Amino acid sequence: MSLRFFHLIKSNKPVVVDFFAEWCEPCRQVPVVLKEVKSELKRNIRVVKVDVDKNPLIATKYRIQHLPTVMVFQNGEPRWSTVGMIHANDIKSALLGNEPAPKTGFFL
Repeated sequence: MSLRFFHLIKSNKPVVVDFFAEWCEPCRQVPVVLKEVKSELKRNIRVVKVDVDKNPLIATKYRIQHLPTVMVFQNGEPRWSTVGMIHANDIKSALLGNEPAPKTGFFL
């Protein structure tokens, strides 16, 4: 997944990454939210899931310490991040440039 992941996030269209773990109960809600975002923005974004237990190097590189974490990458760079449950509208606002900074997590 490592090399493929780094190739995917180099896209010039936004890549929404769902960092999760199988044992994380709140993580099970994020795909529902991301499905709504993807259905509305269609081909303008890509959604990728990263299991932190199976990809510890990626999790470490991006300082994933809490789950669920959602990050938006563009051209290989993290542009927005949040930790915990999030609403589809918050992600859409971030993707459309209407959200200046995340409510939680970090912004690079």
